[in-house]
Amino acid sequence: MRKIFNFVDGTIVSGGNASLGDVFDPNLGQVQAQVCFADQALVDAAVASAKAAQPGWAELNPQRRARIMFNLRVLIEDNMDELAHLLSSEHGKVIADAKGDIQRGLDVIEFVCGVPHLIKGAFTEGAGPGIDVFSMRQPLGVAAGITPFNFPAMIPLWMLAPAIACGNAFILKPSERDPSLGVRLAELALEAGLPAGILNVVHGGKDVVDALLDHSDIAAVSFVGSSDIAHAVYARGAAAGKRMQCMGGAKNHGIVLPDADMEQTVADIMGAAFGSAGERCMALPVVVPVGASTATDLRERLISAIASLRVGISTDSEAHYGPVISAAHKTRVENYIQMGVDEGAELVVDGRGFSLQGHEEGYFLGPTLFDQVTPAMRSYQEEIFGPVLQIVRAETLDEAISLATNHQYGNGVSLFTRNGAAARQFASIVQVGMVGINVPIPVPVSYHSFGGWKRSGFGDLNQYGEDSIKFFTRTKTVTQRWPSGDAVSDQGFVMPTMR
Repeated sequence: MRKIFNFVDGTIVSGGNASLGDVFDPNLGQVQAQVCFADQALVDAAVASAKAAQPGWAELNPQRRARIMFNLRVLIEDNMDELAHLLSSEHGKVIADAKGDIQRGLDVIEFVCGVPHLIKGAFTEGAGPGIDVFSMRQPLGVAAGITPFNFPAMIPLWMLAPAIACGNAFILKPSERDPSLGVRLAELALEAGLPAGILNVVHGGKDVVDALLDHSDIAAVSFVGSSDIAHAVYARGAAAGKRMQCMGGAKNHGIVLPDADMEQTVADIMGAAFGSAGERCMALPVVVPVGASTATDLRERLISAIASLRVGISTDSEAHYGPVISAAHKTRVENYIQMGVDEGAELVVDGRGFSLQGHEEGYFLGPTLFDQVTPAMRSYQEEIFGPVLQIVRAETLDEAISLATNHQYGNGVSLFTRNGAAARQFASIVQVGMVGINVPIPVPVSYHSFGGWKRSGFGDLNQYGEDSIKFFTRTKTVTQRWPSGDAVSDQGFVMPTMR
């Protein structure tokens, strides 16, 4: 059986004395590989390797670091088909979606190829008599990233690309459910010219996460996962004195006004709600039609569109989405569907019981649609993370905005309308971190930044964009004076000023 190893100091290594974990093929419901979990000694070795390699990497001028990042971008593009099939085989998302996963990571690599400009400091000549002030951005040292199963390429690249480009070494702990891609990316980085030790990959569960959070030589940790775990990780890492960036769950709303282009809106909602089997923190699991006639029209259109969806294996080029990640997750989603029924929501389309011929043991769920969902329902309040779409009706735009604003999560929200004034009002007042106007999945481009509010994000700095440069560096400010002549200052005993 295939084994998935750790990657430390530029070499494939086993997990020491730690255990093995099963990696399933979600299309078949069968074990396809085993991942070698790291033990404490191997985590320590990975950090030691990173710590030893980092100073030399940081001394390399940023232009040369950028060239290596550009080489990595080329290698990932050249190996796109291999990477997409590897990703799909472990996650279950269809090949086209897997390539999108990789491409959004490539976008961030492209952004950090501009690192010579991004880490430039500031300079003030003549801040005082004979005094100049300048600042510089310097790397932190060793950083770590703990990534979820749903984006095995994109989120690791969101973290490691800016961290490494800024001169840090990086320890990646990918999800144990689909771990192969993290190792393959590390191999490609080595091929691109990255020195051994700058990117290490260790596998494992909570014990490995805790080892990284507690390690005194790790200066910063970036995390993506569920909100409860994100909060716990943030607290533990911050208590250890680390810089922390932890992204949590979501319950994104799509608000539909009566004047929306309904045909385009339905197409957008379908892809956002059911793409990748709903396993995205930026999925659109709640749609809020404003007004009774809008709700009636939208509901009928959604029913019709759902009937045309194709659920298939990840290599089916005509499938809209594939299986969910695991048997346990399939059961979890099915339990939420039953919860909605028990709470009194109207189950319009039931995705339970879906079976794909020849893949009966695969982790497949058909699309599910609820109507008459209310804010008091637990199935609305919590993140389902599956192919389930809920209709929550509102009478006014203000009521719809309050739904998104008052929800415990504040990751993303979208408004579908032709009314520019309404869109402007909406974008200004809704209390959510990422906003789309006629854009169903408002993930910002790589030179802005990604991050939610409330329980969707813990920490002051977002992922990628300029925030990532700030997160993975620290500012040093130098005030210098080169006196001229023999004059001696008499201000030594008072607070210095620039007058």
